[in-house]
Amino acid sequence: MSDKARNIYPWVVVGLLSVVAFLNYLDRQMLSTMQAAIGVDIAELQQAQNFGRLMAIFLWVYAVVSPFAGSIADRLSRKWLIVGSLGVWSLVTLLMGHCQTFTQMYWLRGLMGVSEALYIPSSLSLIADYHAGKSRSLAVGLHMTGLYLGQAVGGFGAIFADALSWRMTFQWFGIIGVLYAAVLVFCLREKRGQEMPGQAGHDGATAEQAGAVADHDGAAAEQAGAAARRKAVIPGNDRESLWKSFGLIFSNIAFWVILFFFASTSLPGWGTKNWLPTLFAQHIDGGMAVAGPVATITIAVASFIGVMIGGPLSDRWVRKNLRGRIYTSAIGLSMMIPALLMMGLGKGLVPAVASGLIFGLGYGMFDTNNMPILCQFVPSRLRATAYGFMNMVGVAMGALCTQLLGRIPNLGLSFAVLGGVTALALILQLTILNPTTDDMGGGANS
Repeated sequence: MSDKARNIYPWVVVGLLSVVAFLNYLDRQMLSTMQAAIGVDIAELQQAQNFGRLMAIFLWVYAVVSPFAGSIADRLSRKWLIVGSLGVWSLVTLLMGHCQTFTQMYWLRGLMGVSEALYIPSSLSLIADYHAGKSRSLAVGLHMTGLYLGQAVGGFGAIFADALSWRMTFQWFGIIGVLYAAVLVFCLREKRGQEMPGQAGHDGATAEQAGAVADHDGAAAEQAGAAARRKAVIPGNDRESLWKSFGLIFSNIAFWVILFFFASTSLPGWGTKNWLPTLFAQHIDGGMAVAGPVATITIAVASFIGVMIGGPLSDRWVRKNLRGRIYTSAIGLSMMIPALLMMGLGKGLVPAVASGLIFGLGYGMFDTNNMPILCQFVPSRLRATAYGFMNMVGVAMGALCTQLLGRIPNLGLSFAVLGGVTALALILQLTILNPTTDDMGGGANS
């Protein structure tokens, strides 16, 4: 491969995986907007309790499988896990278009939870290895925009169902996913951030070279030399056992902080996905016809803008200050707090639009820096496993929040309280996280 192709291909990976991310959220989101259409043919889904069970089985299976999915991604080819994950959930989507009973759809929804759980840890770990340092936050953020877009387009599932029928909607998007999985077989390549076996001696030499360059380049090169020396002394090429890798992750206090602020922001994240249209319908004229698009489109568009601001800002800031990614994420969290208060306590269209835009902008800046911050504290050989645990806790908190918000009479006040939870996460993030490198490396385990 030419040098030019090597420089371009990491961005090709982001583009390829952004499409997968789009399909990931689209296929899971369509069901929520096609309930009425499906209920005509499957009578059980006319009952809210059964529909809740169908939505919940995906979340709980996804949460339980996530940490093990991450551990698998740290041990096997992420390319083939991504291809297999996309192929299976797309086949499940196709088969959902053929369901005749609630039980059939229930089991398929659970299987979708397994297959989709394999994707996010694998994809973010792969992107992090292709984009070290100066482009990591932007690359991760661009990939996450695929999720936002899939969520937004999935909100139009009822329109697709009216135009094609709900069965054809599932079938066509399932076929598209299966075909795209075949494209990835030929276009996506694996890459490991760690060194290949037998490279310890070379790493030692690299460390010495980096240290020598420090005299010329100053503090930045000194940090690079220190990072290379740390990498060189990490034990060789054997992978940890599953339980040992779990132990290494949870013995890291920084990971507990990252896990907490990821979980705590999952509460308003899932709350806005599942309940914000209902809340806005209570506060603005026009009912759900106006509230639905205001709740979904404003956040999706603003999140994309937040990614485009927060990604480059973080990538530049970290070159001058190793806490630059944390500060960028903190700015995002700081914007989410007043937005949640405005969502919960404001009345009318203007506060609704303003709160959605501010929340989305902050969430994008926060979301684009989660994996890059994780890379500062967790070795590359354990990142997918660590992110799998983050996914597990985040989704579990989302499921819990969704259920609790449905039982609390004052939905607006609940959103305001979520702003307080986010403020606590912000304080912990700023007071405890203090990285010593922008990339932990991790030794050879390819």
